[in-house]
Amino acid sequence: MEAWGLGLFMVSACAFALLLSHPQSPLVAGIGSPLVRRCLMGAAMGLTAMAIVYSPWGQQSGAHLNPALTLTFFRLGKVAPWDAVFYGVFQVLGGLSGVLLVSLLVGRLLADPAVNYVVTVPGPSGIGIAFVTELFISFIQMTVVLWVSNSRWARWTGVCAGTLVALNISTVGPLSGMSMNPARTLASAIPAHVWHGAWIYFTAPPLAMLAAAEAYLLTRGRNHLFCAKLHHQNQRRCIFCDFHGHHG
Repeated sequence: MEAWGLGLFMVSACAFALLLSHPQSPLVAGIGSPLVRRCLMGAAMGLTAMAIVYSPWGQQSGAHLNPALTLTFFRLGKVAPWDAVFYGVFQVLGGLSGVLLVSLLVGRLLADPAVNYVVTVPGPSGIGIAFVTELFISFIQMTVVLWVSNSRWARWTGVCAGTLVALNISTVGPLSGMSMNPARTLASAIPAHVWHGAWIYFTAPPLAMLAAAEAYLLTRGRNHLFCAKLHHQNQRRCIFCDFHGHHG
């Protein structure tokens, strides 16, 4: 389910990048402003993230779609060790499969420099700014997920997470490529053979999300931690609660 989730996210990212960035796309000619096209890309990916979170499989797996998110919930004691390992492995496999599927369908179109397998690379401002940007947006993302999912507004966690994805792509996307996700970066880097600044996306998101978890524990305490699911208001089986109930 996690593989399907990030795979679908990457299929959507590739498809909308082709529509909104490829030189041969009529939308590129029709919408001259790069800012407007970037905002449309943000909206598309934010809505995609929301759809996955609230889908039947997203409800069951918890819709992490991100090894950094899974690692953070593991640190918080909400995910069993083997579940964390398999979540991470299949998030990577799913994301890569999504990109390869689109590449298989559209051929060299996805390799065009304007799209380039939707790689996440540092922008013109440099590696330092990209690293700080990834730290900042990943910290905010995890903070919002924790505060909303452990409140009476828990059912809106997916909406909040997706909205942040949309805002981040629209605003700071040019600074870092807006990843927040080691598996998402790896899924594009492998077929594109682009590793410039890749270390940023493998270090900044997990470090920032772990820091957000520590900040949450300091301010609210461990007793205000419910579950590792982003959307728990459903009747789908929860492996996280099973684990917690067995060990707690």
